[in-house]
Amino acid sequence: MRKIILAAAAAGAALTLSACSEGADEAVDSSMADAEANADAGMEAVDSAADSAMAAVDSAADSGMAAVDSAATAVESAAE
Repeated sequence: MRKIILAAAAAGAALTLSACSEGADEAVDSSMADAEANADAGMEAVDSAADSAMAAVDSAADSGMAAVDSAATAVESAAE
């Protein structure tokens, strides 16, 4: 009788550990999916910031070139 009770308790404990293990696997899978999504979102944010910075640099370069052209035209006009 004791052996049957002990075997039943051991089987219950094994099932509990198995269920916990499956829960842990699911938690790890979920955490990995979240980490991957966060990494993707971070890369998209970096790409977007880089694109915005490049657009700002291009705009500043264009403005600078326009100012240089305007100054050159003014110098030429003054020299005539």
